[in-house]
Amino acid sequence: MKPAAFDYVVPRAVSEAVDALGNGGRKAQVLAGGQSLLLEMHLERIRPDLVVDINRIPELDDMQIIDNTLQVGALIRHHVFESTQAVPGPLGSLLSLAVVNIAHPPIRARGTMVGSFGWGHPASEWCAIAMALDADIQLQGPQGARTVEARDYFHGPLKTARRPGELITSVRYPLLAEHTGVGFIEHRRTHFCFAQVAVAAVLTVHDGVISEARIGLVNCADRPLRAHAAERALTGVEIGPPMDGYRLPEDHPFTRAGRIAAEQDAAPVAEPYADLEYRRHAIAVVAARTLCQAANDHRSRIGGTKGGSQ
Repeated sequence: MKPAAFDYVVPRAVSEAVDALGNGGRKAQVLAGGQSLLLEMHLERIRPDLVVDINRIPELDDMQIIDNTLQVGALIRHHVFESTQAVPGPLGSLLSLAVVNIAHPPIRARGTMVGSFGWGHPASEWCAIAMALDADIQLQGPQGARTVEARDYFHGPLKTARRPGELITSVRYPLLAEHTGVGFIEHRRTHFCFAQVAVAAVLTVHDGVISEARIGLVNCADRPLRAHAAERALTGVEIGPPMDGYRLPEDHPFTRAGRIAAEQDAAPVAEPYADLEYRRHAIAVVAARTLCQAANDHRSRIGGTKGGSQ
């Protein structure tokens, strides 16, 4: 199936892109990687009057660390994060754990991280990590530049705070301290499906005790979530000795936190192949295993000794 006819422009600067997006009230879409946009256009679920191709804007093809913050430009491709060396410390490890779950290598080579924020899909790995880490989204529009925190950005399935005529220029994540433990696990029905559930976990541990937990939930509601109730249940908990995430006892703190995430934080919907009971069970199990992975990661960063500081 071919998409409906549209106009096409290739701006060379952010200001030109913004002018094109806001010109005359036309229905416009931004093309960066195009891995979601082109499919939707071919299926005619989206029929833009204008496609604004931002791939010739050099200032968007940049990733840098500024004031202990990772700033990812709108043209940085998914595959960049497959290397743990792309971003320093635990944040780089977390991004590399997540990125291999995104589609397939050809798509990761073309698709962009920031494009995920343009769509705001509930099953986006990057968007859930942004929620967990209190990332923010940088936008440029006809009224100028503004910043929206991740917690205020996602409004529902494919609905975000991005206004008509605005372009996402970058996403900013705080770097994680050296002894932070990170984990990311994804469960999907088949290799070709979106995540049925995925969990990002970040644990800050002092003297063997969790002082802060951050948990992002993928495809557990109509938007990316942060599991605040589960996080509160983990504060002050000892991580204990190394554990196999697939053999956690029912009374383990991570198991309990997983159940809290599934029952109090998540708001899944039933699907033809997964009723609510199954979906909540999957969320609980994946959350517990991811927390275990993060605790084990913390131990590896401090050389297997008890303690460590942020």
